[in-house]
Amino acid sequence: MLTTDTSPELTANTLTDKLTTKFSFDQIEAIPLALYIHIPWCVKKCPYCDFNSHESQGEIDFSGYVDALWADLDSQLCYVQGREIGSIFIGGGTPSLLPIAQYRTLFEGIRSRLPLAKDCEITMEANPATVEHAPFVDYLRVGINRLSLGVQSFHPDKLAKLGRIHNPMQAISAITQAQQAGFQRLNVDLMHGLPNQSLDEALADLQQAIDLGARHISWYQLTIEPNTVFYRNTPILPDDEVLVDIFEQGSQLLRDNGFIQYEVSAWTKADKPQPSRHNVNYWQFGDYLAIGAGAHGKITTHEGVFRFSKSRLPRDYVTNQKAIGWQVVADDDMPFEFMMNGLRLKDGVPRAYWHERTGLDWSVVEPTLQDLQNRGLLELTDERIRCSETGFLFLNQVLQAFLED
Repeated sequence: MLTTDTSPELTANTLTDKLTTKFSFDQIEAIPLALYIHIPWCVKKCPYCDFNSHESQGEIDFSGYVDALWADLDSQLCYVQGREIGSIFIGGGTPSLLPIAQYRTLFEGIRSRLPLAKDCEITMEANPATVEHAPFVDYLRVGINRLSLGVQSFHPDKLAKLGRIHNPMQAISAITQAQQAGFQRLNVDLMHGLPNQSLDEALADLQQAIDLGARHISWYQLTIEPNTVFYRNTPILPDDEVLVDIFEQGSQLLRDNGFIQYEVSAWTKADKPQPSRHNVNYWQFGDYLAIGAGAHGKITTHEGVFRFSKSRLPRDYVTNQKAIGWQVVADDDMPFEFMMNGLRLKDGVPRAYWHERTGLDWSVVEPTLQDLQNRGLLELTDERIRCSETGFLFLNQVLQAFLED
């Protein structure tokens, strides 16, 4: 990627003057647009977490932070470019730490600034501990219509090792209360490959979520990331043979209970699928505004595709909401960027998205795609690009083919 200190110019005058632009108005309007909001605080930093989260110490000026979010959003309104917001995702940290009164204020400001689609999916991440969230019905009243509960495990020893502050009963209660409050779109986050986790324990976690009526489960393996406590003091993890058994038998358990896998770590009930619209937009190379400390965004302009990020420290962000750097997605990087996202989806992406969302000709990727298809790793039709069953299992190998030497 090429880095620049300034944002792309999007005034009406400069846009109409650019006759050699990469994307037309019509092309940009056809690219879906979402909004990501980052709430950076948490009660306790988990030892495996490498997200931008900060333990809440002392009194937090939530009102001042919401004001900063508004100012941040105001600076990005020029990138809406005639589009509705199809989804909003509130991540963290622990977003449920933001008081419900501030959520009311925040969404009043968002609705006054942005055109939201009538069926806009609005997701909030929440931890099961009751001390960390308001009554779930209050979130529905604000307009949040999807919850993602960070359960991770239903075993107390595993939760303790992960540094989670909730217990299994609180996790079960949170799922039940969210359902009773009226949330029809609910994700349960579970991890596998946990310290000293057995096959039976991993399967029991999945079965518990299934028995509780979860219709969407994010199920992913614990990875040890740099700049985490686990990276410095790595716990004893299951060996490769156990990890393979967990993945294979866990996947079969989900399929046997009516789930389909639509992304590397995302499963939804097949009878009435509820894929995360916001995440699907990421994976299909859609655009998303981003506000909040440490938030990352992607936008398409007449000049190309750009990524940007915000200051990680809340105090710095409240003082200055400008992006700390804009990165132009260079043409040479585009094949990997696009495929890294799109091929995570089990059904891949529409073939037409390549040109529509990168601005590049089909000839740029055709030789690599044909080679992967000849090797049995990719399925290429007139309509779609997707991995074969084998290619999906060896996704990293597939993506390696799109990296420049």
